[in-house]
Amino acid sequence: MSPPSRRLQTKPVITCLKTFLISYSLIFWFTGVILLAVGVWGKVSLEAYFTLASEESTNAPYVLIGTGAIIVIFGLFGCFATCRGSPWMLKLYAMFLTLVFLAELVAGVSGFIFRHEIKAKLGVAYNNAVTNYNSTDGSSSSSGAVDVIQRTLHCCGVNNYTDWSDTAYFKASGIPASCCKDSANCSPESLKDLDTAGQEVYTVGCFARVTHVMESNLGIIAGISFGIAFFQLIGIFLSCCLSRYITNNQYEMV
Repeated sequence: MSPPSRRLQTKPVITCLKTFLISYSLIFWFTGVILLAVGVWGKVSLEAYFTLASEESTNAPYVLIGTGAIIVIFGLFGCFATCRGSPWMLKLYAMFLTLVFLAELVAGVSGFIFRHEIKAKLGVAYNNAVTNYNSTDGSSSSSGAVDVIQRTLHCCGVNNYTDWSDTAYFKASGIPASCCKDSANCSPESLKDLDTAGQEVYTVGCFARVTHVMESNLGIIAGISFGIAFFQLIGIFLSCCLSRYITNNQYEMV
């Protein structure tokens, strides 16, 4: 057993480590809240883009929400383990932080490496969505996603509005009303004529704008993920140091 004088000398060190680790755990907890918010935002605002990419409802927002919830729980666990001064709890906390670090690092690197492949697949999916467009589909379908994107991004077609002339929908109904700059000025007859429609609909294609929005948001998400990933190293270091000090000096919290 360590002599009393040594234990007295190590108490300030352990107290300092505990203070830093509790502060870290609170910040870590807050990052979980941010991921929850990003997941909810992605579900509400980017569902149309995710739908096109996967051609069905995506689980990506739910993954962010689930990850955020787990981080919130373990952030609180980290605070509890630190206050309790339990070595095995601190080691468990460090193991969890290590897993989060590796998972986020792999996800970020994978997204960067395969970004061009993701963009190409998105282009194929969007082209298919336009080709097979049917305005009677449900809002959760790829056709509904096309309408949402055209209205939101003020664009029409894949590369430009004339892309609709090659679709079966154009032959039956003309250009979709979601391309109209002002729906009050768009008549069914004008939408069936490309020359007339060119004055009433958005002429810029949607693919370039969609990829710009996706890349911009993926960049933000990737930046947050990398930042959080490397932030775990601080928590791992603090947890291991505190656990080691408590174990070696047989320090117990009152």
